[in-house]
Amino acid sequence: MSIGPLTPKDVQEFLKQLSIAIELDQTFVDSLPRERFSKSYDDSMWRTWRHDHRIYVEKLLSTVDTIQPSMLSQLSKIATAYEPNLVGSVLLEHFAEVVGGCSGENFSTAERFFGWLIEEMIEKHKSSVRHEDARAAILKWLPIGDPLRSAQDPECAYGQARDPLAEQRP
Repeated sequence: MSIGPLTPKDVQEFLKQLSIAIELDQTFVDSLPRERFSKSYDDSMWRTWRHDHRIYVEKLLSTVDTIQPSMLSQLSKIATAYEPNLVGSVLLEHFAEVVGGCSGENFSTAERFFGWLIEEMIEKHKSSVRHEDARAAILKWLPIGDPLRSAQDPECAYGQARDPLAEQRP
């Protein structure tokens, strides 16, 4: 059972870990020999993709304190009621839409971005009634190794980095 609703600090921690994970992923990719990549791999494009995600995450971080308690409560319910991989997949789709410039709406604040996530989860996905602690659940939304799931793209094909913190998570 959840200890209580998420706090801005919990959301900040999630976003900070995500930014660090993206940076570590770039470091991992930089360490690989060229032979590990497909011939169509575009280093500049993927480097920009990771960089732009980090810039957007930093923008969200600067506005986390403005998330209303009612929204944090809703986000807590999402964290405890849905499988982390499902939430992570939806989260990545939303990040890709914003970072890729495909979204016609303004998601420049954490409240608007996470409100979008909440709405999508409630409207389009079925809850699995997990009842895990919300703080632990949000840290499982995206892996530390390959958080943007770039390695899964056929253009990359370099293989996934190991998640160094997986064993330490609750």
